[in-house]
Amino acid sequence: MRHHVCVFRFDPLRPLNRLRSALSAPLLLLPLCLAAPAAMAQSAAKAPKPASNDDVFLYRGMGSSFVCNARTAGIEFPKAVGVAAATYVQLLNGRHGGKVASTGNKKLTNEQLFAGAEFQIITGAMQFCPDKVPADVKTKVEEALKKAKAAKK
Repeated sequence: MRHHVCVFRFDPLRPLNRLRSALSAPLLLLPLCLAAPAAMAQSAAKAPKPASNDDVFLYRGMGSSFVCNARTAGIEFPKAVGVAAATYVQLLNGRHGGKVASTGNKKLTNEQLFAGAEFQIITGAMQFCPDKVPADVKTKVEEALKKAKAAKK
């Protein structure tokens, strides 16, 4: 017959080890707390750069891709475009201070940013997933593009 031996070990330092672990965690975070204000001061000193054409192209592609994926998942077109445009505007405000290089160094209003974002996202969706864009929206966008071309001449 086997005997099972159960050994209980008493570690008198165990409570101190727990205390040491609990006290060391804040010390590990201390460099982050000290570095964060310096990093924030540096970023505050620099004015955000306006969104370049490459930035706008990237955000347009991201928004259009979101709309295409959302429509494939069954989300209504206005909701998909609304969420994509809101994200686009948040990027322009957060990373670029609401400025776009093609419009100069002027901060655009949220209404201007939303209008531009929606138009760019919809035209991108028409390019990438035309079957996911409602026919009436396609018609309106095509008319707006024709008017814009006529105004340039």
